[in-house]
Amino acid sequence: MTPSLPERLGLAGRELVSIVGAGGKSTMLFALGRDLTAAGARVILTTTTRVGADQPSEPICWSADVAGVAAALEAAFLDGLPVFVAAGRAPGKIVGPSPEAIDRLFAETPARFVVVEADGAHRLAIKAPADHEPVVPGASTTVIVVASLAAIGHPIAEVAHRPERVAGLIGAQPGDPLTLEGAAGVLLHPDGGLKGIPVQARVVMVLTRAGSAPAGLAADLAALLAAHPRVDRAISLP
Repeated sequence: MTPSLPERLGLAGRELVSIVGAGGKSTMLFALGRDLTAAGARVILTTTTRVGADQPSEPICWSADVAGVAAALEAAFLDGLPVFVAAGRAPGKIVGPSPEAIDRLFAETPARFVVVEADGAHRLAIKAPADHEPVVPGASTTVIVVASLAAIGHPIAEVAHRPERVAGLIGAQPGDPLTLEGAAGVLLHPDGGLKGIPVQARVVMVLTRAGSAPAGLAADLAALLAAHPRVDRAISLP
């Protein structure tokens, strides 16, 4: 039997999962919500940044109040759905609660999984965080670092969010093509993919767009990433 996405990510027990990076975070957030709920878990989805107002199809709880979220969580669970927790609206966007509020929801609600989009990347394929990024809740048990294989072989300036920072981490120029080794350097840099991850959290690297990447690219990059002592595992997704 093919392992499910949560199984491939090594999710077990009770977890606060934060998703950072670029190239598929929102897709990962909502896919995990569906899969974890289908497996019988109570699931909260949320963000510490913003998501598009049209992205959540789940019931939305417009407050991070613990009692209100717990009630919304139970109602959604009875319908076989996760609940999305929001704190407010901005033009075209849903704004999420603070990291501290999310830590409280994890500690004080019956959710087995809280899954958080904790970074922004303007739909680009790879990124290096700014000084204020990522916004990872301190109680996170697993942090998923996402990057798209579609970035490799293209000029950094065309595929990266904050391309000057990406290039600077690996001693390149924004006009240079991003190599496999360069991508690994960005993802494993303490000011890149590993920035802001709580010390107790497992780190899982996820490479997206593997289905359209050159043969062997996903496996080669995953091997480089998985060899790092801070990385629990590295997987690729279509």
